Amino acid sequence: MSNLDYTIAKDNDGKTIWKFLVGELKPRGSFFTPFNLISLPIMLFGLILIIIRFWKGIGSITNLTQEVPWGLWIGFDVVTGVAFAGGAYVLTFMVYILNMRKYHSIVRITVLNGFLAYVFYAGALLLDLGRPWNVVNPIIGNSFGTSSVLFLVAWHFLLYMIAQFIEFSPAVAEWLGAKRARVILSGMTVAAVIFGITLSTLHQSGLGALYLMAKDKIHPLWYSEFIPIMFFVSSIFAGLSMVIFEGSISHKVFSDQISKKNQKAHKSILHGLSKICAGAMFAYFFLQIIIFIHGKRWAYLNSPMGYWYLTEMIGFVLFPMMLFFYNYRRNNIFAIKIAALITMLGIIINRLNVSVIGFKWDAPVHYYPSWMEIVVTLAVIFTEIWIFRWVVNRMPVLREPPLWAKEKIE
Repeated sequence: MSNLDYTIAKDNDGKTIWKFLVGELKPRGSFFTPFNLISLPIMLFGLILIIIRFWKGIGSITNLTQEVPWGLWIGFDVVTGVAFAGGAYVLTFMVYILNMRKYHSIVRITVLNGFLAYVFYAGALLLDLGRPWNVVNPIIGNSFGTSSVLFLVAWHFLLYMIAQFIEFSPAVAEWLGAKRARVILSGMTVAAVIFGITLSTLHQSGLGALYLMAKDKIHPLWYSEFIPIMFFVSSIFAGLSMVIFEGSISHKVFSDQISKKNQKAHKSILHGLSKICAGAMFAYFFLQIIIFIHGKRWAYLNSPMGYWYLTEMIGFVLFPMMLFFYNYRRNNIFAIKIAALITMLGIIINRLNVSVIGFKWDAPVHYYPSWMEIVVTLAVIFTEIWIFRWVVNRMPVLREPPLWAKEKIE
C-alpha cells in the first residue's frame, strides 16, 4: 500500500506531497549491490560519451558513415527493443479484449516495461540522428511527406507512448493517492488499450516496412516483400518471451511485493504463455519456409551467410519452438524459461541480420560498432532498469492496489 494512503489526507497545502516525493527519491535497501556496482560506472561513462557525441558529432564515438548511417543504436536499441516491448500489446489484448483474467496480475508490470522501452528507444533515436533537432521532421512530414513509412512510424511511436502511459496511469494515481484522477484514468484504460493495440500492430510491421526500400542492400536470405508481416508475427513471441524472462526475474527480486495468490499463479502464467509462444513461432517458421521456397533461394545456402541463416532458423526458431511445445506438455517451467532466453537471442540475431549484419553484406568495408557505441547501449539499458526498479518499488505495480482504489468514488 502506498505511503500516501495515510499521509495525503492529512494535509492539502502541498507540503505533505512535496515531502512525500522527496522521500520517495531516497534509495531503498542496500546501495552497494553487485548490480549497482557494475551498472553505475557504465551509466556514468555512457553519459560522458553521450555528451561527447552531441558536442563533437556522431562520428566522434561511432563507426557510422554516409554509406552506413544506421548501426547498433538503430538495429538493437530500436528495431530489436521494440520487438521485445511487444509483450505489452499482446498481453493487454489477452486481458482486456479476450478477458483472460489469468494474466491480469502481470499486466501493469508488462505495460510499464513496454512504456519505458519505448521512451528509451525513442531517446536512442536522438543519439543516432546526425542532427537531433531534425527529429520533428518525420512527425510533421517535412522532407518526407505524409505518405512516407517514416511519417507513419513516427506518429505510431508518439501516440503509442501516450496510450501506454494512460494504461499505466492508474498505478501513478494510486501512488499519489489521487482518488478522483484514478477513477477517470481507469475509465480511459480500455479505450487506450484498443487504441494502443491498433497502433502497435501497425508500427511493429511499419519498422519492417522501412527496410522494403533497401532491397539492393539487404542479403536476399533476409529480404522479402513480407518483412512487415514477419516483423509483426515475430514481435508476438519476442514480446511474450521477454515477459517470461523479465517476469521470472521480477518474481524473485520483488517477491516481497507479490501476494501469495499471485506467487502461486506465476508458474501457471508462464505455462500458458509458452503455448502462445509455440503457436506464434510455428506460424513464423512456416511463413519463413514459404518465403524461402517461393523466392527460390536455395543457391544462397551453400555460403557463409547461408550457414548463418540456417543457424538462425534452426537454432533460434525451430529449436526453441520445440522446447516451448514439448515443455508445455510436460509443464517444465525451467525449460520454458530456457526456451524464452534462446528465443530472445534469436530475435536479436534476426533483427541485426536485417539491419546490420546482412545490410551491405557484400561491401568491401563492413560496419562494426565501436566499443563506445556498445557502452552507450549498455548505459541506456541499465538506466531503464534503474527507473523500472524505482517505479516497481514505490508504485502498486506488482503489489495489490490500496483498498480505496477498489471502491467506487461517488
